[in-house]
Amino acid sequence: MDIQTLKTFITLAETKSYTKTANQLFVAQSTVTNRINELEKELKLSLFSRTNRSVQLTTDGERFKIYAEKVLDLTENTLAEMSAEHRFANHIRIGSADSIYEGHLAPQIKIYRDKYPENSLKITIGYSNHLLEMLQEDMLDAVFVYIPLKKSSYHCELYKQDKLVLVTDINNKKYRKGITRDQLIEESYLMCNFALQDVGQYIRKLFPRFHQFELEIDDCMKIVPYLIGKDNYTFLPRDMADTYIKEKKLREIPLIDFETPIINSYIIYKDSKKELISKLIDF
Repeated sequence: MDIQTLKTFITLAETKSYTKTANQLFVAQSTVTNRINELEKELKLSLFSRTNRSVQLTTDGERFKIYAEKVLDLTENTLAEMSAEHRFANHIRIGSADSIYEGHLAPQIKIYRDKYPENSLKITIGYSNHLLEMLQEDMLDAVFVYIPLKKSSYHCELYKQDKLVLVTDINNKKYRKGITRDQLIEESYLMCNFALQDVGQYIRKLFPRFHQFELEIDDCMKIVPYLIGKDNYTFLPRDMADTYIKEKKLREIPLIDFETPIINSYIIYKDSKKELISKLIDF
């Protein structure tokens, strides 16, 4: 199998259509068909179940898709690094959870870029679990995540600590002097579980067992649009909430009879990358 065949397979898995796949790849539909048929023959597996209207991945196809995506990612990263070696003194691959990037890392990277213009950066935004997998597969040099990693040959240290604050739309007039736990339970609370950390579990326990939230999302950056202009409530990290509070889009509500835990974020990298990463986190 070759890279073009893997790209064809992944595109077909996403579009579920031979016609759409051919259009996206700028090839004939027969080329798509031939590539998939040859791939299935080579693997001796049926990767797709076919109907008159669409195709769906089989169980074997789902498993192979994970492998194919990793191969393509590794290939593209390697080619990018080889190209970067001829243009830049160093090339650093960083992964970060979205809220860590927005709340802390983005300003730090700007300083780094101004100080080290001879170096290049590749930044991947994703979920903590996935970023840790990429780090251990040598697809990233350092990650900023909410989950610590205790493993030999990797350095893991506390990066930042954030206090959770309860926020709502700036024009929502309720609870100016503060809110109790019982009052919060009765309101329209939008749940961000912070990638199923202990923090997310703590917030769940504020509510009755099996409580159904109106909206639930595992990335707090994506929840803000559902707060602005609405009488909804959620907890956000202080550093992230302050941006919207200063812009007069959200306001903080004091807590009367309960407190929230601290959110810990971590920087993790291979011991061999310490000198390279130190330029990014120490100024």
